[in-house]
Amino acid sequence: MAAAEEAAGGGGGGGSSPGKRPVMVVGIDDSEHSYYALEWTLQHFFAPGQPQQYRLAVLTAKPPASSVIGIAGIGAAELLPTVEADLKRTAARVMDRAKGLCAEVADVSYEAIEGDARGVICEAVDRHHAEILVIGCHGYSKWKRAVLGSVSDYCTHHAHCTVMVVKRPKHNH
Repeated sequence: MAAAEEAAGGGGGGGSSPGKRPVMVVGIDDSEHSYYALEWTLQHFFAPGQPQQYRLAVLTAKPPASSVIGIAGIGAAELLPTVEADLKRTAARVMDRAKGLCAEVADVSYEAIEGDARGVICEAVDRHHAEILVIGCHGYSKWKRAVLGSVSDYCTHHAHCTVMVVKRPKHNH
């Protein structure tokens, strides 16, 4: 149940059609790694004064509250509204920061979509008929990646477009 929730002020739509620019999707979360990837993308593809080659679709995934709580036993139901509200605030904060960073981009949409980030990003690529997907890299160790899973690794194997994984240089950590 991955219902799309258009962020306030975001554009909608999707898909490329003749005469329209191709779409570049940037998947972000509430991490400095993903904000760095968005900033890098803006600097290299959407610099002020340069012709804009792509339509930009910025999206974030909001996990369902039930997946965050998991199987907590008795009393978990009372936590759902609180966790849901916190997740919505986080998604709104991510979108607000993205809007600030993308203020000079002419053709940009923003989406906060409920679901697992891996599926949300790959579905957005298909829905927008994206040519390029840009995502950040958290720089997890092999162990942490094995336990938590890597969104960037999943997307490089499952997204139906070119995938660019932007890593922060060591001196920027």
